[in-house]
Amino acid sequence: MRKIEGFDAARKALSRLTPAESYPVSAALKHKLEEMFGTADPEQAVKVIINEVRRRGDAAIFDLTAKIDGIKLTALEVPRDELSKAYKEVGDELISALKLAAERVNAFHTAQRDNIWHELANGDVGQLLRPLERVGIYVPGGTASYPSTVLMTVVPAKVAGVKEVILVTPPGKDGAVPPATLAAADIAGVDRVFRIGGAQAVAALAYGTESVPRVDKVCGPGNIFVVLAKKLVYGAVAIDGLQGPSEVMIIADDTANPGYCAADLLAQAEHDPLASAILVTTSRALAEEIDRELKKQITGLSRQSVIDESLKRGVIALVDSLEEAVELANLYAPEHLSLMVKDAGTLLKKVTSAGCVLIGDAATVVLGDYIAGPSHVLPTGGTARFSSPLNITDFIKFINTIAIDEAGMKELGRAAALLARAEGLDAHARAVEKRLEQD
Repeated sequence: MRKIEGFDAARKALSRLTPAESYPVSAALKHKLEEMFGTADPEQAVKVIINEVRRRGDAAIFDLTAKIDGIKLTALEVPRDELSKAYKEVGDELISALKLAAERVNAFHTAQRDNIWHELANGDVGQLLRPLERVGIYVPGGTASYPSTVLMTVVPAKVAGVKEVILVTPPGKDGAVPPATLAAADIAGVDRVFRIGGAQAVAALAYGTESVPRVDKVCGPGNIFVVLAKKLVYGAVAIDGLQGPSEVMIIADDTANPGYCAADLLAQAEHDPLASAILVTTSRALAEEIDRELKKQITGLSRQSVIDESLKRGVIALVDSLEEAVELANLYAPEHLSLMVKDAGTLLKKVTSAGCVLIGDAATVVLGDYIAGPSHVLPTGGTARFSSPLNITDFIKFINTIAIDEAGMKELGRAAALLARAEGLDAHARAVEKRLEQD
């Protein structure tokens, strides 16, 4: 990890790119894209994929899956009985853990729903709340399974009252979806599952095909092609955000446990070579001890090569005060912000931009990833400056109501007509004046 001293140097080092630009594209990937799609630009390649799916539907998905992933599918939808069978392949302990996680995710988002679900009636105007009819959930897969992401995306949608939840996830090389993912889908209440990944899955959800129904919103994290596809289909369908590589920033003072800090940095780095692990501390001695702990704890980890690559991007910043540390955090707007300081509650009051704040030494990011309750789908790439974690408001819409009677027209009509004529919209003014003429 790079070591940086001073607020100004740290601020410069933690400058941001937008999420879709934060993915470096290797020469090998550019060459592969050129061969497949005639362009080395990932966004242009995604445009080709989206247009193919819009034009050819299911046939394009079969062809693209074979072309990109080398997988020849015979069917896109996973039969319902495969979800039931998955329980036997997963094991009782994991099923129990998934059910516990689902219960906690459900409880948190139910409490959130009950807190905000109040329709507004204010005289002659009001506001209705309505759940979306159908949403699409993207869950990463292919080389691994992410049942936790199934729970963290589907359960909030169900709590919000979404009528139909469609899940898409990449198949493995054998064309199958991992049993853990299927079991989680059943526990969460998914309505239909499709073995489709990448930009073609997002396109199918956005525009619909013979097999895949068109949805109102696409949610869930993915790789650069998923992020770019969500960006490009926005407008035809809503999206939850453009989630990029995962990140953590730990603010620590001299009371922090260096072993815990190092373990959390390693856990974050384990996600992806592009993940960001950042430590901001006021203690030089702590920074040195954490550096030693990193070297000690990394030994024997199964994803050591991924961690090594990620930690090359990591930063240990030494600043003069916790006020400077939290200012850096608000500027960086991290996905996860961990406060390992003596008076975390006081520092928390100064936090304005973060996806999720972990308070105190015991609150490891890993609990948030799997079982604490709030969704782990969080804003990345600095977008926590203006966006929120996935929650039930992602799955509802507000509808304004206006019920003006004759008395209301007498009170408001002439002002409305005056404003309309000031904007040069005579027909607007006449629509009001016609009603006033009835008096």
